[in-house]
Amino acid sequence: MKLRKSRGVSTIEFAMGLMVMVPLVLGTGAIGINLIHNLQTIQLARDAGHMYGRGVDFSQSGNVKILVNLGNSLGLAATGGNAEVILTALTYIDSATCLAGTGSSSCTNLNKWVFAQRLVIGNSNLRTSNYGSPVTSGPYGVTLDSSGKVTVQQECTQSGDVANFTAANGITPYNVVNGQVSGLPSGQKVYLAEAAALGFEMPPFASGAPSYSFAFF
Repeated sequence: MKLRKSRGVSTIEFAMGLMVMVPLVLGTGAIGINLIHNLQTIQLARDAGHMYGRGVDFSQSGNVKILVNLGNSLGLAATGGNAEVILTALTYIDSATCLAGTGSSSCTNLNKWVFAQRLVIGNSNLRTSNYGSPVTSGPYGVTLDSSGKVTVQQECTQSGDVANFTAANGITPYNVVNGQVSGLPSGQKVYLAEAAALGFEMPPFASGAPSYSFAFF
């Protein structure tokens, strides 16, 4: 009689255990997949930045294809897709740069960081740069050529070209304090690569929030 009364108990226990184990396994899997996405995003930013800083011209379709292959696992495409790479060259405007660009040692963007180039590969609607974007319209905007570059004259005179470089992270590779220059020589560029990709979505364990990484060179 006792054996008959205890029949099916193990099945109920197993079912109750599954109520805990299944969500735990699914949640762990979702977190693991997003962790892999984050690592891939970090690596994509590093790879893109390394190439960009070494002079690879990503305005050329052949070089874009190489980058797309590197970001294929994240869904990166030349346009659209599930990932984005933002490439930015930044330069510091000092009196020497003002003189070269305008003929005067003083100009509108003196002692500010500005955009020298901006290229976007992939889904441009995914996110914006943490360091701002060059304004391309209105009286204070700049004109980007086919390679995404800004002329030195516009770098010096157009306030729409000023980057949120220092405000974004407090990094100041070039400083002038009491007349003493430290950091990058005048006219040199800092190369920035930012990568973002849509995350894995599996409610309620993973919302699909984009991963993001950046690298300076």
